[in-house]
Amino acid sequence: MNTLQTILNRKSIPLMSDPKPTSKELKQIYRAALRAPDHGALKPWKFIEVSGDDRKKLGKIFVSITKKSKKNPSNQLLEKMKNAPFRAPLIIIVVANIKKDTRIPKIEQLLSAGAAAQNIMLAASSLGYYSIWRTGHLAFNADINKKFKLKKSDVVVGYLYIGSSNKKIPTAKSDKISNYVKKLK
Repeated sequence: MNTLQTILNRKSIPLMSDPKPTSKELKQIYRAALRAPDHGALKPWKFIEVSGDDRKKLGKIFVSITKKSKKNPSNQLLEKMKNAPFRAPLIIIVVANIKKDTRIPKIEQLLSAGAAAQNIMLAASSLGYYSIWRTGHLAFNADINKKFKLKKSDVVVGYLYIGSSNKKIPTAKSDKISNYVKKLK
């Protein structure tokens, strides 16, 4: 699939199954992530890979953070958080590794991490996989940093769920471009 077709056809789906990308494919996916726009060549990203039984550990972390972040979370929500990592065979946690001793503002470093996340999703899509980017109370959360043993300056910008699907995925609908683009007058 060519690049433009990959971008135009990419679609997020909420549930995926095996197979997940192979080790060789993951290397290609991470190489794509490392090509994200990066003002100052800071490489302000880290990636945490979660699959297999480690998803159970991630589910426990999600429950712990939910109990801390949400006032009186329901048992239903806690069960949802416990099972969330099993929505896909692979989760890549994207972390903005914010560099303090630089003239490059934090927002640009966060945007660069976001671009790396998008490159991961596009690379996975070009290899025939599906993905979805999840955030919510489990991202941009100082408490999650402690659980992942990250620095205070690090920011979890999202969880990329990646896998396959044998279901028929509806085609992404086409938006009217004029709703989003205008000319400078």
